Amino acid sequence: MRSSKPATDTIPVVMMNPGDPVAIGVVTSLARPGGNVTGLTSSSTDLSGKLVELLKEAVPKLSRVAVLWSPTEPGNARNFKETEITAQSLGLKLLSLGLRTPDDLNNALQSAIKDRAGALIIIRSPAYTSTGERIVDFAATNRLPTMFPEKFFVEAGGLMSYAPNIADNFRRAATYVDKILKGAKPADLPVERPKKFEFIINLKTAKQISLTIPPNVLVRADRVIR
Repeated sequence: MRSSKPATDTIPVVMMNPGDPVAIGVVTSLARPGGNVTGLTSSSTDLSGKLVELLKEAVPKLSRVAVLWSPTEPGNARNFKETEITAQSLGLKLLSLGLRTPDDLNNALQSAIKDRAGALIIIRSPAYTSTGERIVDFAATNRLPTMFPEKFFVEAGGLMSYAPNIADNFRRAATYVDKILKGAKPADLPVERPKKFEFIINLKTAKQISLTIPPNVLVRADRVIR
């Protein structure tokens, strides 16, 4: 998304899944984009806190949770702060695992084990999207319950994910294209946040790490991988 911004300032661009378009400088604000770019964002004000809440419900005895995030990624600092606030409200001790480059991943994950984290939360960032399988394998090997920010992690063997329904974002993006083709200006079309979310649980992984997911959590899942 950032690469298309300097490429043109006249051709309308409809985005569908950037993390925080204001933080990365794609739009001036969500309410008034102010340029040739508008559309949907995957950023949600309470998403980070929801990851903590669901993880705590799935692991009731949890007391220490590690959070993998990227200090260099625009918007990640805000998401980490939201995670921290929710963790404190639930009586959880939060361990910060700042990841600046993919090369830092091994040391960050080992820190989670060294500091006796009972679970792991991943804050969405391109800095480690390419290393998803390594994170999934590490969590399984160390029997570490992990909440991921995208469903493909769970489909690859991760425990749980809670994230915007990207398919819904794509459908809603079509309405922007229709409005622009009918004469609307991107600058006048507010950027919209996600409206639908997916909570996915991989029961095969839960069994592998000897975790019993409470029934009240299972019934809330939009999809259960058995």
